[in-house]
Amino acid sequence: MLLDSASLYFRSYYALPDSMTAPDGTPVNAVRGFVDTIARVITERGASRLVACLDADWRPEFRVKALPSYKAHRVAEDAVDGEEEVPDTLTPQIPIILDVLDAAGICTGEAAGYEADDVIGALAHRETASPVEVVTGDRDMFQVVRLEPTPVHVVYVGRGWNKAEVLGPAELAAKYALPVENAGSAYADMAVLRGDPSDGLPGVAGIGEKTAAKLITEFGSLDALLKAVSDPMDRKLTTKARNALLAAEDYLAAAPTVVRTALDAPVVLDRDDAVPRVPADPERLRELTQRWGLGSSVPRLVNAMERRA
Repeated sequence: MLLDSASLYFRSYYALPDSMTAPDGTPVNAVRGFVDTIARVITERGASRLVACLDADWRPEFRVKALPSYKAHRVAEDAVDGEEEVPDTLTPQIPIILDVLDAAGICTGEAAGYEADDVIGALAHRETASPVEVVTGDRDMFQVVRLEPTPVHVVYVGRGWNKAEVLGPAELAAKYALPVENAGSAYADMAVLRGDPSDGLPGVAGIGEKTAAKLITEFGSLDALLKAVSDPMDRKLTTKARNALLAAEDYLAAAPTVVRTALDAPVVLDRDDAVPRVPADPERLRELTQRWGLGSSVPRLVNAMERRA
């Protein structure tokens, strides 16, 4: 199990009331929600290995260099060194989450200069022993699905756990009308064309999701599509589509670097990724639970760890 940690604790923060506080008044709604998510993943998805994937850099230099608009709208107005604009009551909860993970013995992974997306992409890409599930609320992660050498599925919780979707190549292909044989990479190519305003990706003007999917399916890949654009003998492209793609030439040269996960990211894990059956530091975990008023969330996690198959 690879957890898109920031995606999940952001969702916990907005899903749970900020009236959940520690004895000193510090909000802990994101902490409790995220810890409950891990317990649920272990219990319901049967996780035996698990990595909480972290952003070492939420807006990596190599992506900004390729496309300066990348996440530019999320930079805080008074940011130092380009920090992300994060709700004031979420920021102090992140160190608490990391402390709880450490005391519980839950593995974390990050790569200097890269996002959690890259950590997930690299770990999934390298896995040759076990099936992989990626738990996320971010559609960008759909690109990692595959069947071989080990299957990789995405558990998409963008609409909440009760409406979670488990997507592999077949489900992704059906959902977006993409070729099943390369559904993951085709999704990334489609995303380049479609764009994503939430990440500062303008996309190609006049090409929406359905047209993007149709083009990628017809030509097989973004690279093949762009070769057709520059080939005056190619008759499969409409004049409108060709002109739109030509007008977006600079964007299309840069966007794949931004959209695709870096499969060679130098991921470092802080410990073995096996889900422990007992906490690494039970006393510290009890102290953190009491200090931050984490209620039944931590006991649920410990219980899930002890009872896992």
